Amino acid sequence: MTKWTPTHEAPEPLEGPVVPTVVGGTVLWFLLFLVQLPFYGWFDDHGHTWWVWTCLAGAGLGLIGIWYVRGRDAAIKRDAAARDAEGTGGVPGTPGTQADRPTA
Repeated sequence: MTKWTPTHEAPEPLEGPVVPTVVGGTVLWFLLFLVQLPFYGWFDDHGHTWWVWTCLAGAGLGLIGIWYVRGRDAAIKRDAAARDAEGTGGVPGTPGTQADRPTA
């Protein structure tokens, strides 16, 4: 059997509203936890308490995700601002880029 290789280039990665998406998912997990909390007795009787704790874990991991994507978004914006301040717009090979500076 031969290995299949794609004949076209990979598309550019999609960059959407990452921070609002992660915040929305985190809020949804926390709301699901709060909705299930009054029924904890029922979940305990039927051996499904892991449902409640999964929602809380999703909310907790979502908080870590919010911290991460906000930092990533800020770093992307800082990099774009630095490239604009350099006057190159981030185009490689244009004067002022790191590739054109002599190394000592």
